[in-house]
Amino acid sequence: MKIIFAQGNPGSEFRDTRHNVGFRVLDNFAQAHAAEFAEKTKFHAYIAEISEAAEKILLIKPTTYYNDTGVSARAIIDFYKLDPATDLLVLHDDMALPLGTVRTREKGSDAGNNGVKSLNSHLGTDYKRVRIGIWNELADRMEATTFVLGKFTSEEQKILSDRQPTITTIIESFIHDTFETTSYK
Repeated sequence: MKIIFAQGNPGSEFRDTRHNVGFRVLDNFAQAHAAEFAEKTKFHAYIAEISEAAEKILLIKPTTYYNDTGVSARAIIDFYKLDPATDLLVLHDDMALPLGTVRTREKGSDAGNNGVKSLNSHLGTDYKRVRIGIWNELADRMEATTFVLGKFTSEEQKILSDRQPTITTIIESFIHDTFETTSYK
């Protein structure tokens, strides 16, 4: 079993915000696989399930809000007795990367990302990540919380839509155990 875990905030008021780019990517992936999310309160998450490569894949959107996503991840990892280092892929936004840049990592620090900080405190730092750049020139002129909770413009949404096939390929590589550390601009 593998887990694709997206960082984001639940609720329609957060749809299309920079902090929810992980949810956006996972929603598109789920739609391409005709998977529908259902709330699972014991896991503090919305969960969809697909099967690929003869393996069950859980698509997770936590309901704990961004800064407490480690609670949801820990509940799921413990229940299914999974190893974060091999069975977990996290999709999250990254203010240090220009909009549309995608980087993969096998493990690492939180680099100031509170959602990743929560995951690291609950799981340790050894799990795979897809970092999705959201930075633009506004980030340097705004308070960080205001920036990440701001909505994408239609131009920014187009850039992200153009990146979806790349991110889908990365997710597929994780599912098929061919995940590599790389960067796409």
